[in-house]
Amino acid sequence: MATAEHSLKRTVWQKIKKLVIDDCMKEGEWKILILDHYTTKLLSSCCKMSNLMAEGISVVEDLHKNREPVPNLKAIYFITPTEKSVSALINDFKKKYSYKYKAAYVYFTDYCPDNLFSQLKTTCSKAIKRCKEVNVSFLSYESKVFAFDIPDAFHSIYSPASTDKIATLEMVAEKIVTLCATLDENPGVRYRHDRGNDYRETENNAECLANMVEEKLAEHYKIDEQRIIKGKTQSQLLIIDRGFDPVSTILHELTFQAMAHDLVSIENDIYRYQTKDDPSSKEALLNEDDELWVKLRHLHIAEVVEKIPKLVKELSKSQQTTEGKHTVNSLSQLMKKLPNYRKQKTKQTVHLSLAEDCMKFFHGTVEKLCKAEQDLAIGIDAQRQKIKDPMRIILPIMLDKSIESFDKLRIILLYIFYVNGTTEENLSKLIQHGKVTDDRDIIENWKYLDVPILSSNVQHRKPSRKDRSDEESYQLSRWTPFVKDIMEDFIANKLDSQEWPHCSGCSAAWNGSGAVSARQGNKSNLQDDRRGVKLIVFIIGGVTYSEMRCAYEVSQASKSCEVIVGSTHILTPRRLLDDLKKLSK
Repeated sequence: MATAEHSLKRTVWQKIKKLVIDDCMKEGEWKILILDHYTTKLLSSCCKMSNLMAEGISVVEDLHKNREPVPNLKAIYFITPTEKSVSALINDFKKKYSYKYKAAYVYFTDYCPDNLFSQLKTTCSKAIKRCKEVNVSFLSYESKVFAFDIPDAFHSIYSPASTDKIATLEMVAEKIVTLCATLDENPGVRYRHDRGNDYRETENNAECLANMVEEKLAEHYKIDEQRIIKGKTQSQLLIIDRGFDPVSTILHELTFQAMAHDLVSIENDIYRYQTKDDPSSKEALLNEDDELWVKLRHLHIAEVVEKIPKLVKELSKSQQTTEGKHTVNSLSQLMKKLPNYRKQKTKQTVHLSLAEDCMKFFHGTVEKLCKAEQDLAIGIDAQRQKIKDPMRIILPIMLDKSIESFDKLRIILLYIFYVNGTTEENLSKLIQHGKVTDDRDIIENWKYLDVPILSSNVQHRKPSRKDRSDEESYQLSRWTPFVKDIMEDFIANKLDSQEWPHCSGCSAAWNGSGAVSARQGNKSNLQDDRRGVKLIVFIIGGVTYSEMRCAYEVSQASKSCEVIVGSTHILTPRRLLDDLKKLSK
């Protein structure tokens, strides 16, 4: 598990505190903080209201809502440099004798376009005491996960009808640079290049984005505040197109977080539930402030069900031991612990309820689907026999009336990924059997992600996978997301430089020359060279919960490298298939 020091959330909060709050604070002076929609999400992803109060922020307001004027207080505007946000700011200081606040300290998340900046200058320069760009335009979703919260980017980048693909990639590149700047890294940039796959309907997005990032990084570090040009650091950024691993996006996962987000309706990480004793609806936020969630989220559902009661017992045991000795001291300790104990008890109920919800689905149809899905994903059954006739695996599912069409779609896709593209005739039969005629476009639109759906004369080469047959795993959870191979190969310095070209020169430990010395037994020096190194993995078009889990697993196993993973947004199978349906529209 990530320690607080290494947490991306903590790093972001420290940066905002230093560059925004500390920058304009005088001792004992309270201020109002004004946020727009994006910065509200950004701040709530890395700090609590209590953190802001401790820094002298008395009120947090929404820029786009009606606000009462407070002419005796100064206001900090932490906003995105968009037309909408800038005009709302101008509005607050338009009338010379009726300013909404005493003065404005303006901080933009990233570069403010010249036209908006000059609008500010001409309309309210007297009211603005400070105007700076902070360079943080990403959400620290978890301690090792970042997201840009732009799900629409999927359509812009992959749709054949899109007119703003380059503009979207430019925006994504700028956001990646603010992530690197926040981590104080100028990483070597590499992208995944499909060798031998000349089958291309689209140009390589990963290469295009990598070049943009490289250019913007050079620009950023040239004009850094300290005016010092920062050379390449030891860390690396790998950019990957979403089509590299279609399997992980639609497989039924049985680890707690991924399973819950796939099967239970959780919106914005809010889980709604009822308990047996109390039928009224309750809400719980599933995030890293909940220690129990952090302990449970990456475990297999079988372990979760087993562990929750044990954790409840541990808590009630610590409760009873204090109750035994009724000294004044022990009673006051007990009183202090009680609110916390109640809170813990509620958390137990939340996770127990969530695990029960997951298990309901599992015993419904998911269990039937999992074996077939795992066999198709890996190409080998649980007895390690190669799958010879994949059709036999999927027909019973196609004909099972209890399985909904959404799940039949998923199994058809896994079959097609396994056979590496099927015939037009076969596809029509599958669609007919599964009664998914209305969703034919969801299947066919994968071609825009460079995933072969209809077999052509061009053989699309499947990437080779790491052999994990010796690793302990549950029979229904044998699949490992492809990104984990990539992360581990990177740390072992085994990434093929033809498959992973560099956009620029990068430090010797990573540029492929290190691999030679490692083979000659010089490995320990190489590992020492890399202490504190970060691997940043960016997936264009969405990251899955199982891929997020890999960043924690690989970081924990490696003593020398911390892995951080991120994307334009976070995916669930349903969200992805909905997005695919819209691609051809």
